[in-house]
Amino acid sequence: LKRPGQVRFEYQKDVPLLIVADGRALTMVDYEVKQVQRWPIRNSPLAALLDPGQDLARYGKVIPSSTDDIISVEVRDAKRPEFGTITMIFVAKPGAPGGLTLNGWVALDSKNNRTSLRLSDINYNGPIGQNAFTWKDPRPVRRKS
Repeated sequence: LKRPGQVRFEYQKDVPLLIVADGRALTMVDYEVKQVQRWPIRNSPLAALLDPGQDLARYGKVIPSSTDDIISVEVRDAKRPEFGTITMIFVAKPGAPGGLTLNGWVALDSKNNRTSLRLSDINYNGPIGQNAFTWKDPRPVRRKS
């Protein structure tokens, strides 16, 4: 994650899926089926995490938790339910920016498909090269005749 607007989700080696936000668009690349999908970041629930100018009060609400060291924020755009919902889970951690670390999230798409993700081995304020937010296009090159 590099703000503003950049993130890369690369899963383990046997999962041929990559999600990259380059500051303008959120791109999902499925190398198995050679498919690429792109959306403006603002059209994604991840905009709450990636866009520092995003008004979270407009899209999000704090969900009560059983302990004081966990904060869950549910984000959705009521005007665009097709964008789904993301619930981000933050955990109190000394040394983390603002005293909180993003532990993971649960995404629920418009068809109620649920994806849970938990982060580990988090490093803060380290250098991240711009090439981390690029991707190799798996689609075949079409040649004009």
